[in-house]
Amino acid sequence: MTLLHDEGLTVEELAVWRMLQRVQARIARHLEADLLDAHGLPLASYEVLRQLAEAPGRRLRMNDLAERVLLTRSGLTRMIDRLQRETLVTREACPSDARGLFAVLTDRGAQRLAEATPTYLRGVRTRFLDALGGDEVGRIKDLLHRLGGPDAGHA
Repeated sequence: MTLLHDEGLTVEELAVWRMLQRVQARIARHLEADLLDAHGLPLASYEVLRQLAEAPGRRLRMNDLAERVLLTRSGLTRMIDRLQRETLVTREACPSDARGLFAVLTDRGAQRLAEATPTYLRGVRTRFLDALGGDEVGRIKDLLHRLGGPDAGHA
């Protein structure tokens, strides 16, 4: 039988979907282990610091940051609490919205990010890019973009 249930997925289509999930999770686990071993920095924290570093004024509204790092608002709040205790970020009130808050990268946070970035990039290279051939990066980019991947500025 080639179809699964009534959704019209073939065995091969479902296998590709599951493979994509497993590969992404495996690569993320390796990147996390590399960052924790070398810098004591979880991958999700690295991503928060990177997003803030790339934002104008090294600051983002909490809602925007949560969307970019794929965390719930409450999950991001807990993470920002931890990063604030480590003095890697601060919170600032939003002047145009009394209830809004910005997460702001501190100089110490920028330094920690700069120290961790070579480890992260090396992991991306060895665990992902080295397995691809010449034009495959462009083809994968096109496929992911077609699937609704983020704009280059928010990648």
